[in-house]
Formats: sequence, C-alpha cells, structure tokens
Amino acid sequence: MIVAASLAAILAASIAALPGPGETPIEFSAESGETVAAYRGVLEVSEHRADPASRMITLSYVRFPATTDTPGDPIVYLSGGPGGSGSGTATGRRFPLFMAMRQHGDVIAFDQRGTGASTALPLCETEIYLPDDRRVPPEELASAYRTAALECRTFWEGEGVAIEGYTTLESVADLSDLRRHLGAQQIDLWGISYGTHLALAAMKTIPDELDQVILASVEGLDQTVKLPARADAFFDRLGAAVASQPEAAARYGDMVTLMRRVQARLEVDPVMVTVEGPDGEPLEFAFTKDHLQSMSGAASDPRNAVWLLQLYASIDAGETELAQTYAQRFFGPGLPITMRAMSTAMDMASGISPGRMAQFEAQAESSLVGPYLNFPMPQLANVWPDIDLGEAFREEAHYDGPVLMLTGTLDGRTYPEGQRGATAGLSDLTAVTVINAGHNLFMTSPDVGEAMHAFMRGEPVAREITAPLPDFAGE
Repeated sequence: MIVAASLAAILAASIAALPGPGETPIEFSAESGETVAAYRGVLEVSEHRADPASRMITLSYVRFPATTDTPGDPIVYLSGGPGGSGSGTATGRRFPLFMAMRQHGDVIAFDQRGTGASTALPLCETEIYLPDDRRVPPEELASAYRTAALECRTFWEGEGVAIEGYTTLESVADLSDLRRHLGAQQIDLWGISYGTHLALAAMKTIPDELDQVILASVEGLDQTVKLPARADAFFDRLGAAVASQPEAAARYGDMVTLMRRVQARLEVDPVMVTVEGPDGEPLEFAFTKDHLQSMSGAASDPRNAVWLLQLYASIDAGETELAQTYAQRFFGPGLPITMRAMSTAMDMASGISPGRMAQFEAQAESSLVGPYLNFPMPQLANVWPDIDLGEAFREEAHYDGPVLMLTGTLDGRTYPEGQRGATAGLSDLTAVTVINAGHNLFMTSPDVGEAMHAFMRGEPVAREITAPLPDFAGE
C-alpha cells in the first residue's frame, strides 16, 4: 500500500509538470529578473452566458506546477481591482509567495475576464471634459461621469462588447469552467481585495467546487462602496501610528487635525498651480479640497501615508510644488473622462444596497474623504440598471469549508470592521490580524506567508502577526 501510494504521488506530480489542454510551456520572468518554467493556458467561454448568440472570449492564466510529490487542489489566485491581472501580479513583489505556494499544489495566476492576457477590451475615451481651473462640485462631477458612462456603454457595444457579461457572477462561472479545464474536482482560492469579493460570490454559488480559501483585505458582497465613517476611524488609527514616532509627531503634529485644517483652507481658497496639458501647453489647475479628499482615500497602506503627510504639510506651509506634481500625475489635466470596461461594469453590477447608500450619503458630508472614497461609485449606481445583480447577490456569503482571513489593522481600503462583517457567515474561519499592515499585506512580514502555509497544511495558525511600520518622517 505504501508503494502504491508513493507511485500515485509520483504520477500526480509528473502530470502536474506536463502541459494540460490549451497550455504552452513558457519561461516566466519576474520583475526581479528571476525566471521559472511555467505554462500559459487559455480557455474559451461565452462573454454573456444568458445570450445564446454571445461571442466567445479567451481567458488566460499562467500555471506554476507544484513542487511537491503530493499536490493538493489547484490554487487559483484572484487579483483585486476589479481590473487587476493575476499573471501581472505574479511578476511583482509577490513573486516569491507565488513560488512558495507551489509546495501545496499548482498555482494558477488567473487573468479574470477583461484583464491581463485575456480578451482585451477597448478603453473608452469620452467627449466629456471637466474644467481644470475651478472647483467642480460633487454634483457636477457625478453628473459628468454618469453621462460618460452612458456614452461609454454605447461605444463598447459598438465595438462588439457584451457589457452585460462583465459581472462578478459571470466571473464565478468562469472559475467553474476553469476548474473543469484544469481537470480538478475542486479548486482552492487565494484572493485579495476585489478578488475576495469574487471568492465570496463563488462560495455562495459553487460551494461544492471549492475547498480551502485564503482571503486578504476582504471586500464583502455589499461593500463595493466603503463607508466614509470607517475611513475616518482608519485615519484615527493611522494618526496614532504616526504619533508613535517622535520625529514624525514633531513634524506633522496630529495627523487628523492637519488634514482637516488643510481641507478647510482649500475649501475657501484652492491652490492654483500651472501644469502641462496634453499638447505641452501650460494649463491653470485649481487643486481643491475635493482633490485632497480623493487622494486621502487612496492611502490604502501605511507607506502611502508618507507622501500623503508630505502633501498636506507642504500645502499647510504655503508650498505648491507637491500639489503641482500630484495634479499632473493623478488628475489628467486637459484630458477627457476615460473609462475601463471591466472595472466599471463589475463595480456597477455589484452595486450598493439602499440601506448602505443611505449610510454613505449620511456620512460623506463630514468625512475626511467626502463622497470620493470609491469614486466613481456610488455616483454611477443604477446608471445601467439592467446589469445590477440585485439584493440577493449582496446578501452575506455562507460557507462551511476552511477559510483563512488576513486583516491589516492599518488597511485604508477595506476596513477591519467591514471585513469582520463580510465573513460572519463563514463557519470554519481562521482570522489573522496583521498589526500595522495595510491593504497590500502579503509581503509585509514573512510570518504572513508562514500563516498561509500552516493553514494550507491544516496546522494551527498564529492569530496575530506584527509588521514593521514605515518611517513616517522619512523623505
């Protein structure tokens, strides 16, 4: 029996190291310069399964074969965004983790529909321009984006794109097709941010096709739009972390007080800077409270707080250089509104419940992030009502399989309170708190990877990990 088991293990490992259907051997290169033998695979799926006449699109993935003689289920990596690419993520800082996860089974860097090497979707560049030289009130901005979304849908449909097919439930069906394509009875999921949103939907829809699930920085099924009050609580926590470093505390004082003081100043008197337009011509740009609020919502990781603090402090000191730099880099002076099909449609389809919308609107007015935390959602909610997945989709997920949840205490995008609520229906949940980590927590401490490996082996997992803080006073 031992010999038979050993032969079976060797056979399984040999099969994993051979190309499967639709796969081609490649040398996969990481940004670090490291390379590894892998397979690029493709499968064809319907763009919109409810339409028998729908075109077929290609889904692409990279398979890193298992390094064990006893591989488990294929581990499918689900990127965030929506719009992130699994194969693109694997080239970056997480490459070592992708390689290490092969000790448990084949690792699949999956390009969700409309991303990476999967069938590309055209970028929509609208005819709508926003003024750069004055403040654009939230209502005017929302109206412009809603008009742009209608223009873009007409554009995409004219390009042959079935925009109705770009929903999280269609992506769940893609996972089911991917499982069959891989010849697996079940798959494991490993997701972050929007990838966890997709994983939770899969737990509700195809639970028998899943086994172990790793979730990091969880976005619940009714959490496409985050709550401004939770953003304010995050800045309180981040401010306490800044204050714990004497040099940073001396330089910036109380972070929240600084942010509110500068926002109040810009509400009355925007910073006027000169930037370069698309044709190289100089443009006058009004850097406003609204710009600061939208940038403040991007502080998803503690390291981002360094440049955010510098920006606030420079404006507070009457300096304009950083405001000019960030206006040029992030706000596209002189350019029209542009939209990406996959990310726009996915967010609009997942939508927002009426109750959460009421919370958002009540909290946004006094919040440090205003109505811009998830822009252009919820401003685009119900612009394309036919693709909204509805309240049944947004109900919490229930799942009996083993789930590991990794939560950073300084996650400035998917807040700890929301993550706990999103996973309340998971009966076999192992929750790990990563102190000082932000949204992108995988590489903040080697202990995060160790927790993932212990979970995959069915061993006890440390429930608390401490990651180092950045030097908030650093240049």
